[in-house]
Amino acid sequence: MTAPNRKFDDAAAEQVVGFLRAHPSFLAERPELYRALHPPVRVHGEPFADHMAAMLRAERAHAAAMTERADGVLAAGRAAAGLAGRVQEAVLALFGASDPAECVALEFPGLLAVDAAVLCLEAVHPHVRTLPAGAIGHLLQGRDVRFRTAPEDAALLHAEAALLARFDALIRVPGSGPAALVALATRDEAMLEASQGQGALAFLGRAVAAALGR
Repeated sequence: MTAPNRKFDDAAAEQVVGFLRAHPSFLAERPELYRALHPPVRVHGEPFADHMAAMLRAERAHAAAMTERADGVLAAGRAAAGLAGRVQEAVLALFGASDPAECVALEFPGLLAVDAAVLCLEAVHPHVRTLPAGAIGHLLQGRDVRFRTAPEDAALLHAEAALLARFDALIRVPGSGPAALVALATRDEAMLEASQGQGALAFLGRAVAAALGR
């Protein structure tokens, strides 16, 4: 099978030229096409200069979009790495604490860089927020970690910190016994990276379960 000819024949070229002459604004309305064109070797008057300028604008716009995308990926990666590191510090504090529930309430906010943290349990226990039976299953909706924006039930979970809970993360605490979760509240969404922080927070939930002997 022969390779296709990459050059137009004269008839096809005339058709393209005729089309562009009949539609002089075609390329200007589709600047992305300039990235597929070869620039003129020399500038011969204003039309060629405009042509080259349009190609340069298209290339710069593409480069700026790629840079923005790369910056977003790097920022998300840094946020996730930061959250994983903070979770490690919280786990270390947890296993050194005499009362895991008190550790969650008093030490987790500073260690995880959030505004509030609380262990919620469908039972009565010191330093724990008691929730009605079935509430935790309803809140988690079958997930190990659930991220939320502007939660409507912030007062139920975060009490006096409800006004700070513009974002929160609900973390399942697995094991036997009454259903349990850890609720983290923050004003800064970057502190709870939903797209990449799920694994780290799920691990934190299992660590809380181990510390509670569940």
